[in-house]
Amino acid sequence: MTKSAAYPPLDGLLDLACRDGIEIRPTLLRVLTDLYVQKPAHSAEEETQYVELALGLIEAVDTPTRAAVVASLSNYPAAPAAILRKLADTMTPPDSDNPARTESKPHDLVEMFFAANSEERRFILANLDVAAEPAARHSVLVAPELIRRLETAALQRNAGEFGRVLERALGISHALAERIARDHFGEPIVVVARALGMKAAVLQRILLFLNPVIGQSVERVHHLARLFDELAPEAAECMLAIWRKAGGQSKPVYEAMHWDDERHSARSRSTPARHDPEKRTPVFGITLKK
Repeated sequence: MTKSAAYPPLDGLLDLACRDGIEIRPTLLRVLTDLYVQKPAHSAEEETQYVELALGLIEAVDTPTRAAVVASLSNYPAAPAAILRKLADTMTPPDSDNPARTESKPHDLVEMFFAANSEERRFILANLDVAAEPAARHSVLVAPELIRRLETAALQRNAGEFGRVLERALGISHALAERIARDHFGEPIVVVARALGMKAAVLQRILLFLNPVIGQSVERVHHLARLFDELAPEAAECMLAIWRKAGGQSKPVYEAMHWDDERHSARSRSTPARHDPEKRTPVFGITLKK
């Protein structure tokens, strides 16, 4: 993914920090700092945006959050001098009972991602592939049947069934699967598609049918198609790992079924296939409304 194009306007991120009266500025500063220090080097634009955003947040957060940022930047050779000076000016000695280092929790990033608008989500996804250690990434082994079930649910505009398939297939919580299936922006579906190795044409059909808010906008569908092309598989795998940790889940249920596909195929050769009256060939040439 092209990093510079993915950074949102600073005003948009600051909007996110104060949205709906929910105080998430400490979380925002910790998460963005954690993402920043994972990259060994930054472009001038990336550094300028991080510095301007962090400077606007430092005075608004509490001492433990500032201590966490200090801890993150202290081991980063290219830590911005302006940020270190600002932290030195505003820091008071942290209470001895509070650890200086507080890692951003998976739940924090999940909530920030779903609260963000489209450009802010692109910013988060643009950095996830470098933020996660290789051990934290987990490629999903996918059977074609899983993709077919997701597409069928989408073509039937059945968000509930779509979410249930995701819950079992990805090993995430029911509540999170529902949020992904019913999200009005669509980026979570793109993450799922990239993590599952879904084909672009299948993703486009899902986007057109699953959620009318997305499917009736040519601009939105095109935006999500571009994101799918740009999104690194590592970033999608990292977000999937975060979703699992946030929901207290571990191993996807469908993965075990995937490993049993060979025996399942042997049984199916001896059992006549049932006719599925609901199975339809997707029809193209759909008229979309802007």
